[in-house]
Amino acid sequence: MLGASLRRLREERDLTREEAGFHIRASESKISRMELGRVGFKTRDVEDLLTLYGVLDDADRRALLEMVREANTPGWWHKFGEVLPNWFVTYVGLEEAASVIRTYEVQFVPGLLQTAAYTRAVVQLGYPDASDDAIDQRVHLRMQRQERLKQKDGPRLWAVIDEAALRRPIGGPKIMHEQIEHLLEVARLPNITLQVMPFRFGMHAAEGGAFTILRFPESDLSDVVYVEQLWGALYLDKREDVDPYLTAMEQLCVESTTPGGTRDLLEDLLRENMYADI
Repeated sequence: MLGASLRRLREERDLTREEAGFHIRASESKISRMELGRVGFKTRDVEDLLTLYGVLDDADRRALLEMVREANTPGWWHKFGEVLPNWFVTYVGLEEAASVIRTYEVQFVPGLLQTAAYTRAVVQLGYPDASDDAIDQRVHLRMQRQERLKQKDGPRLWAVIDEAALRRPIGGPKIMHEQIEHLLEVARLPNITLQVMPFRFGMHAAEGGAFTILRFPESDLSDVVYVEQLWGALYLDKREDVDPYLTAMEQLCVESTTPGGTRDLLEDLLRENMYADI
């Protein structure tokens, strides 16, 4: 969040990253990494940037410098560093800070809604050569990420799942049966909205693939769109990049099942023969 605040302040002063970097005796790329939250923050650098950006009020400076301390304090997820890809560390930090998470998934059930058995099957598929210990750590990480949804101040999760993800028997019939029962259970929680994009719509607004939109409680912070790739991810926060995803998500929600229709569809899947052999 500190990086996003610094970028906003720089842009308000109409300064380039190169100009900001020169002011703190650093490169343009360092400013870019700072604004993306991909490098540690030095208090002196941030103090100098705040002066450059015209932030002179003591209270405003103290609030931003406190964010330096928080940003440099390792989050709980850093203990999974051996199995957590560098490009995903940023996402977990953003997810922890988000107040609203909107996600569309095509291939799998969203990670925040997966059972442990389903997660294990997904991890084994993606990391076939991983040790049992590494798999256990990845499963534990995903389960721990879900804990925030149970907290009183936890985020609101709005998930749209493509019907294909629910009909793909990840891990086999028994695991899928358990996973769909879990979706029926979590869909009753007040902070979770679950919809399904049914096959009958054919083409739809998000044919480009899965994505997640993160919104934060601080009104001056822009939404962040997360698009995961095979071995990396994109983080988009410029208005012109975010808006098309917001439009696509709104259209998905209009075209997908209502929460009541979602329950009906999930119950139909449980009754179908494809998950009967458990």
